[in-house]
Amino acid sequence: MVERLILSIAIALILLVLASLYRLFFGPTILDRILSANVIGTKTTVLLLLLGILYGDLGMFVDVAVAYALLNFIATLGASKFFIRKRDEIRNEATGGGS
Repeated sequence: MVERLILSIAIALILLVLASLYRLFFGPTILDRILSANVIGTKTTVLLLLLGILYGDLGMFVDVAVAYALLNFIATLGASKFFIRKRDEIRNEATGGGS
């Protein structure tokens, strides 16, 4: 019974990941795409924890999930900062303002 509930939740998360993939590929701005990638990474972390519950070895999967979540967070911060700086440089060049 519990396994069936966990599998149902996992399938729902996978469907939500597929919905987020649309935003990742067709997002209107680069920041929307970065946010979509972050959402996919967060859902993947939850899926890893659900797998840990299913396999009965949650301790090992928690370690992997925490490492993956940390990498996802750092990558999101780095990409956001990079593209925000890039956008500001382009705006400064367009307005004629230099450093």
